[in-house]
Amino acid sequence: MTLAEITKMFDDHAHKVPSTGKTMKLVLDDGVVFIDMTGESATVSNEDQEADCTITTKIETLEALRQGELNPMMAVMGGKIKIKGDMGLAMQLQSLLTD
Repeated sequence: MTLAEITKMFDDHAHKVPSTGKTMKLVLDDGVVFIDMTGESATVSNEDQEADCTITTKIETLEALRQGELNPMMAVMGGKIKIKGDMGLAMQLQSLLTD
């Protein structure tokens, strides 16, 4: 997947995420995906802004999570995913990855 495809996927699934009043940023190989959940519905962009939760990983790891080939907890424990900030907010990521 490319950064543009990942951004579109998150944008397509943004309606699933409740308004939390918080923001999340994914730092990937090719750039950033910023998810703003402060409004009525979540918005997705590629702006590199400060966020309540920052998740750093590789695109291939994100793809493995999306396809169910990798357990999110094992990915964190194995160092494939680094989370800084609100851990509870990071749990919302899975709902943005699945159809």
